[in-house]
Amino acid sequence: MALIGLVALFSLTTESFASLPNVAAILEAAAIPAIVAIGLTFVLMQASIDLSIEGIATFANIILSITIANSVTTTDIGLWAVPLVLIVGLLIGATSAAISIYVRMPSLIVTLGMWLTTVGLAALAYPGRLPQILDTRITTLAIDKPFGLSWIVYLTFGLILVATLVEKNTRFGRMSRAIGENEPVLIMSGIKVNRHKIAAFAVAGACYALAGILLAARTGVGNTQSGVGLLFPSIAACVLGGTLLSGGHGGIRQSMIGVLILVTLRNGLIQIGADPLLQSALEGAVIIVAVAGSTWHLRRKIRVIK
Repeated sequence: MALIGLVALFSLTTESFASLPNVAAILEAAAIPAIVAIGLTFVLMQASIDLSIEGIATFANIILSITIANSVTTTDIGLWAVPLVLIVGLLIGATSAAISIYVRMPSLIVTLGMWLTTVGLAALAYPGRLPQILDTRITTLAIDKPFGLSWIVYLTFGLILVATLVEKNTRFGRMSRAIGENEPVLIMSGIKVNRHKIAAFAVAGACYALAGILLAARTGVGNTQSGVGLLFPSIAACVLGGTLLSGGHGGIRQSMIGVLILVTLRNGLIQIGADPLLQSALEGAVIIVAVAGSTWHLRRKIRVIK
């Protein structure tokens, strides 16, 4: 309802909003936040939180840019750099979960520390000047636009489909929701809860790393600031769509709707010429109203606000 209302409002206030080029611009802007939100959704459904998004994406961006053909270093492992980066992101996510579980620390604190750690590692690996990516197989993902959309958007659509199938039809997807609903009951039933938690953070880490790869494809360079700005839109989009921080609610479909709401709101405010400071205020107000409306019927069940 919120998404439909925003589309109707901006379509009536400006003629350019409903045009095909602007729709394509919205999908392009939503693609990378959607990939991040996919990984984050599995973590949030388990009633955990992951703040390491920007750090992992930045670290992945730097690793890719210095291990593939570039203008600064002589290293070039070709497209093997892509699985290397994804594995690094996966391992970082799994490490965060393992520390949280076995050291008994809140996931918020652990992932906050991991965010700072990976940002530091990215700065340490940075070769001193922006490495320009020379391998066109990477930059083509953003440059080539069959039917008006880049390969990044098509990749995002495919990932959304796979993630939705995983959520609905696999044990991992069902357990992610069940852990958020009632973890103690699962533990007493003999379910290996820790295994599913580590898997969720690992999947999330791989998604953040993929976001870093795609950011490199768009800009054509490795940048230690590449991941900045991913954290807030991703968490806000998930919560907007109904994937609650308290766990057990929402899912991939809801988070994707949240991404579209946030991106549509920003695009529409730009289209009508709203002041940038006013944009931030309106975004915050819409988030509060949307979350309050979507969780009102759950207020008796969700007694503890984390």
